[in-house]
Amino acid sequence: MTKDLKDSFGAAGAGRRPGGSAPSGPGTSRTHGGSGPTTSAAGDSGASDPGPGGGAASSSGRGGTRSPATGPNGTGTGTGGAPPAPAALAAKVRTLAPSMTRSMQRVAEAVASDPAGCAALTVTGLAELTGTSEATVVRTSRLLGYPGYRDLRLALAGLAAQQQSGRAPAVTADIAVDDPIADVVAKLAYDEQQTLADTAAGLDTVQLDAAVTALATARRIDIYGVGASGLVAQDLAQKLLRIGLVAHAHSDPHLAVTNAVQLRSGDAAVAISHSGSTGDIVEPLRVAFDHGATTVAITGRPDGPVSQYADHVLTTSTARETDLRPAAMSSRTGQLLVVDCLFIGVMQLTYDAAAPALAASYEALAHRHSSRTR
Repeated sequence: MTKDLKDSFGAAGAGRRPGGSAPSGPGTSRTHGGSGPTTSAAGDSGASDPGPGGGAASSSGRGGTRSPATGPNGTGTGTGGAPPAPAALAAKVRTLAPSMTRSMQRVAEAVASDPAGCAALTVTGLAELTGTSEATVVRTSRLLGYPGYRDLRLALAGLAAQQQSGRAPAVTADIAVDDPIADVVAKLAYDEQQTLADTAAGLDTVQLDAAVTALATARRIDIYGVGASGLVAQDLAQKLLRIGLVAHAHSDPHLAVTNAVQLRSGDAAVAISHSGSTGDIVEPLRVAFDHGATTVAITGRPDGPVSQYADHVLTTSTARETDLRPAAMSSRTGQLLVVDCLFIGVMQLTYDAAAPALAASYEALAHRHSSRTR
């Protein structure tokens, strides 16, 4: 993947996507108690443009089959909602480009570098320009969350209009070793804002709503994360504990697995992994999945192994790593936004019980914030 593909959409702002329609998980059909998921993603065999397929992920009782939404390399949008708004297209390309085939990346590079020019092309014209096939153009359109290429063309036209309106950000450069501290502040602030905007734009609200319901109704919630993601796991756990839910964060992989073994239908497990491939996170989520718990993955790689064992996949913005800016910095920002969305959603659903519990926790800690203790 070229640097142009990573950076060329940086000039376009990102807004919240209506309805949540991005691909949210791998195209798999999974059964409790089995040895693992079996892939059943459908690919395109031609250039026709059927509508989006798949629905929101659902789960049945233990022994049933779970059928999550069509994933990043499938043909559906995953939720049946509206396509992403033009501004959300930038976030989708940044997030999903690493999981694309090389031919699909060429299509993405073209729309990233020249949205106005590509908006004027037919599906045949874009295929010829990128040296790919019409079917590849259609698959790329669907991967980005659009029912077909016509919808992608409309989004490209809207994005081009936004770029021409002069709303490009003033700060886009990487941090240099000799940058003045004022420039460091400005560049970090821009990157953090972009991460938040990209994550919000790409967040599948159908999957988010389902995850909120799962947490709000769970008897017990296990949360897995290591490293920087472990700090985010602790943040979610302490928030849920303060509103009266039974939630625990696990950063030790052995304890995570031994706790996951105890989960059953009616419980929930949340895995937080930017890469989506950390074995210490994938393994406990797989165990929780196999034992019947409803599972949620918060990840920057929706096509990663962790998503294979997730009923609901919540995608964060893919961080652009540099020498002075590790990916963990940007990924943490997106993860914390998703965690806050989950918490507020759960608080809304359980308000009658959550509000008194939160007030009680405030009261219990109030004396620690005063000059005198009781």
